[in-house]
Amino acid sequence: MYTIGMNIVVGVLRGGPSHEYETSLATGNVLLSHLLPERYTPRDIFIDKTGVWHVAGRPVSPVRVLEMVDVVLVGLHGEYGEDGEVQKILERHGVPYSGSNSFASFLAMHKVFAKKYAGENKIHTPRYVLIESPDDIADSIMTAVRAFIPPVVVKPVRWGSSVGVSLSTGYPQVHEAAVALFDEGAQNVLLEEYVRGREASVGVIENFRGEELYTLPVAEIIATRNEEFLSSDVKKNDEGIKISCPATFSKSQKEELLQSAMAMHRSLGLRHYSRSDFIVTPHSIHYIETHSLPELAEKSIFPAMLEAVGEPSPNFTEHLINLALSKD
Repeated sequence: MYTIGMNIVVGVLRGGPSHEYETSLATGNVLLSHLLPERYTPRDIFIDKTGVWHVAGRPVSPVRVLEMVDVVLVGLHGEYGEDGEVQKILERHGVPYSGSNSFASFLAMHKVFAKKYAGENKIHTPRYVLIESPDDIADSIMTAVRAFIPPVVVKPVRWGSSVGVSLSTGYPQVHEAAVALFDEGAQNVLLEEYVRGREASVGVIENFRGEELYTLPVAEIIATRNEEFLSSDVKKNDEGIKISCPATFSKSQKEELLQSAMAMHRSLGLRHYSRSDFIVTPHSIHYIETHSLPELAEKSIFPAMLEAVGEPSPNFTEHLINLALSKD
């Protein structure tokens, strides 16, 4: 191990070429603040929006900086961080790291693949139409507007945290939203049935408190204003949402949510921790997506779940380091 004295050298990846760049900076800052100096020597590894790695303000090759750490905490979100790309780099260099491996990260980030795994587990998910290229937009929209009661959810297949997601009614509006996503670089676009209900989220942690898979209390994400849809902008506004944890769902709803989150974690092959989101209606629960690297910044959902069970966030960060260093 590349230790300094008796300390473990921990690299923290933050930033990155992603639509969630700012969120990643915040998660990375939190992770760095949790590294106790008597136990760990931190390495702040900043990745800029073009994908260039930096240490101490200077550009550096990944291979150079990874030679100087014992373990990496991945504080990235969205593309590059959660789609398996940065994990491939870490795996090539044999560096232990927190979170899921490259293939599982790719599966979880890809909403269509994740939906198929949900179906295999008999977990409901909104119906959808996949647009694989701009040439397919017109026909796909006609299929969706005929099949789904408006409005229609328009979302990129491989972006996270509601980034790029919109609610559209009628052919012209749906067309405009789909074209805009392709213009912004989305590789595929999903037209999804809109399910009206309450938004729920469940966190899963491995080998925690004596359990192989520990489920955190169900959280509900509530709009503080009269919002029909919790967009990325609303969720990132501290005053736009309220997190209720533990949530006030029925006992049977909570049990189904917990079981579904564990099933998705297992079936996607995820590692260490994850967070799955759902829409709860009076009659059913619909799976939306799974985050292989949940946000850990202050006032985000996963820390609220940890707080609800009396677990200090720094202790959880240490747990992630131990999981990354263990052989699994």
